Amino acid sequence: MVFSSAIFLWIFLSAVFAGNLLFGKRLSNLFLLTASLFFYAWGEPVLVVLMIFSIIWNYLMGLMIEAASHKKLLLFIGVAADLLLLAYYKYAGFLLRSINTLCGTAFEVPQIALPIGISFFTFQAISYIADVYRGKVKASKDPLPVALYISFFPQLIAGPIVQYRDVERQLRERKLSAEGFAFGFRRFIYGLGKKVLIANVLAKCADAVFDHGAAGVGMLPAWIGALAYTFQIYYDFSGYSDMALGLGQMFGFTFSENFNYPYLSKSITEFWRRWHMTLGAWFREYVYIPLGGNRKGKGRTVANLWIVFFLTGLWHGADLSFILWGLYHGALSFVERLGLKKLLDKSRVLSRLLCFIAVCIGWVLFRAENTAEGLKMIAAMFRPGTGMKLWELGDTKTLVIAVCAVFGCGIMQALVPSKVKKRYRESVLEALVCGAVLFFCLAALAGAGYNPFIYFQF
Repeated sequence: MVFSSAIFLWIFLSAVFAGNLLFGKRLSNLFLLTASLFFYAWGEPVLVVLMIFSIIWNYLMGLMIEAASHKKLLLFIGVAADLLLLAYYKYAGFLLRSINTLCGTAFEVPQIALPIGISFFTFQAISYIADVYRGKVKASKDPLPVALYISFFPQLIAGPIVQYRDVERQLRERKLSAEGFAFGFRRFIYGLGKKVLIANVLAKCADAVFDHGAAGVGMLPAWIGALAYTFQIYYDFSGYSDMALGLGQMFGFTFSENFNYPYLSKSITEFWRRWHMTLGAWFREYVYIPLGGNRKGKGRTVANLWIVFFLTGLWHGADLSFILWGLYHGALSFVERLGLKKLLDKSRVLSRLLCFIAVCIGWVLFRAENTAEGLKMIAAMFRPGTGMKLWELGDTKTLVIAVCAVFGCGIMQALVPSKVKKRYRESVLEALVCGAVLFFCLAALAGAGYNPFIYFQF
């Protein structure tokens, strides 16, 4: 079930919000858990069993780790089981195809359905048992908080990745208020607008270029396609995160922010502090620091960074393109550490521009149908030629939306004084803007087909 669908907006969300009020505090967790499992089963009617297994397994592992004397062994078993499930469903086919290609073998590659959002809820489950092991949280004796933590529908499919310790108290005791609902509903509408009014429009432009293929696409159309996808993925994913955070507020939960205007970054290092912030925090806390972080010399620090960027790419998908995309960002980060960042810091404008261009080029690997096509498209961006006609890429509406996308990704927010922002948030004008955004979103959805979020595939 997609947030930006009529059945979610008109039926599911209304029913769940009303039901949560009706059942009250005592049964709220049970009701929201039931609703979340139904939400997941709507798109994955069989694989919801996998979700239930993950809940039961990690709940029991938390109890055993807390009570055991050999905690490290149990943590290893618990994490290994979580990762094996993730590896089977997400990477088994990729591994066998790679072996067949490299070794000339002919192993049959199974067609395994990828459970939606498995990377997200698996990482949340791992963080729970890891924090129990480290003594940062107590293992919950009641299974309901753990079950709701792993399966809660607002951030189940595409994050943000929530840590149990950040919501532990909210899972046991939270307050619903008119102010929280109003704030959450506004945040949800803004996220819906990002997805429906901006990302979906820019998607058509990006699709026109990437579906055409790199051969003969031309330099200018190649750059337009790359830029369209650069803004599409930002508004798509940050829009989902806004909706998730808004829904959380409506039900009494406060989740961590996932974006902080990443396209204003002056370096790749800063970009990863602003983009998908909860994923970066997860890798930093559960991979980078346990490996030694930057505490064991420069050589070890560089190796740890390469490992993290490799795993970041692999986390996004079972394909060489994603691995290269992760290593590409790792290489850029490494070059910055060699001294490039100090040079770039001398010019705020130039550093932001170069960082944005570097990120834009990387997204081509992310979007292309395969690695070879992605590399060819990047080559086309630097090869003189005409190729596609500009009117094939979009119309006046696309151009207007593109301009709005450029200014809305942080430029406008940086230019507007904080006093003006505060007055806007407390004014009737914001209510009118939200109403208009909601109206245009519903009008667009009425004539639209299926429009999944990009990060659903992860």
